[in-house]
Amino acid sequence: MYADRVLSGMRPTGNLHLGHYHGVLKNWINLQHEYECLFFVADWHALTTHYDSPGDIEDNVWQMTIDWLAAGVDPSRATLFIQSRVLEHAELHLLLSMMTPLGWLERVPTYKDQQEKLTEKDLSTYGFLGYPLLMSSDILIYRANRVPVGEDQLPHVEFTREIARRFNHMYGKEPGYEEKAEAAVKKLGGKKAKLYQELRTRYQQKGDEAALESAKAMLGETQNLSLGDKERLYGYLEGGGKMILTEPQALLTEASKMPGLDGQKMSKSYGNTISLREDPDNVVKKIRTMPTDPARVRRTDPGTPEKCPVWQFHLVYSSAETRAWVQQGCVSAGIGCIECKQPVIEAVLKELAPIQERARALTDDPDTVRNIIADGCEKARELARETMRDVREAMGLHFG
Repeated sequence: MYADRVLSGMRPTGNLHLGHYHGVLKNWINLQHEYECLFFVADWHALTTHYDSPGDIEDNVWQMTIDWLAAGVDPSRATLFIQSRVLEHAELHLLLSMMTPLGWLERVPTYKDQQEKLTEKDLSTYGFLGYPLLMSSDILIYRANRVPVGEDQLPHVEFTREIARRFNHMYGKEPGYEEKAEAAVKKLGGKKAKLYQELRTRYQQKGDEAALESAKAMLGETQNLSLGDKERLYGYLEGGGKMILTEPQALLTEASKMPGLDGQKMSKSYGNTISLREDPDNVVKKIRTMPTDPARVRRTDPGTPEKCPVWQFHLVYSSAETRAWVQQGCVSAGIGCIECKQPVIEAVLKELAPIQERARALTDDPDTVRNIIADGCEKARELARETMRDVREAMGLHFG
């Protein structure tokens, strides 16, 4: 059992492209071997900006899931599910909205950025203002403590941490808390209980951060405690109440080095993508017609690779030897642009071939895809229900 749980999601925008593969999916494929991972289709998030055109969402959900599986996301190692099939996301979002200050939502940087970028949409909606809180609910409902994000999304993780902290502070003091915490300490067993108390004292009396981390690590490895007791002991360490919601940490991921065909970021809105299921003839055509260094008007004109979008593809796909050949050939006009593009064409086709083969098999067997998602939704629901039981109890909404 992994001590750390990762949560990450993607809006269903239909077939994925190489930018998604190099920017997100490759990272997911690595993470699934190191952590307990939950990967979800963020269909409710798609509605925050596409509420007026929901028609494509369902098909996009299944096409995107096929791409995930074809790219190598493994349902035996990760839990794959659809956000809207786990209704507890919505319940937690609603309950957290009762205690979330409006100013916190308005200051999330992407709130204003998106409004400026998507000027053709009316984003002055309640749903759009609240989407960072929905994102926080997605994370907190699973008590995920690791969230893979790029630098631009760090404010979302910090916002989530603030929400968890505020919730725990407001609702974390349960009746008889001290007694329950002391009873939980005894369940650790003599040796561990003594060490826990020593580390707790060192942290609370001397502010010893190392002692706090050691105690948390010890609790993380302890198998014989219920989740409720474990969360109680985490809170008791810091002198607070029961930590009902877990504060997540950001797992900083590198920005995708995969550019679009024109050198800009690869994006459908720029029309510069190669999709994971792109027909091989189209791949060849798209790369052959890529713009190159404007200085190379004729075959005999020397160029500068750094000014050419094709060079960015070489940085992703080519060996050091091939890159040296390109540098030398371009600067001396020893090779033409079509020759320069050929190794890129071959490398992209080689990368896409096994993905496309798996995607074809999955497209022909939709029941397998639906069963994977159904299993994942059930696993996700079990975790979400457990969190919601604790949340309702803390908020006085437990009428069992």
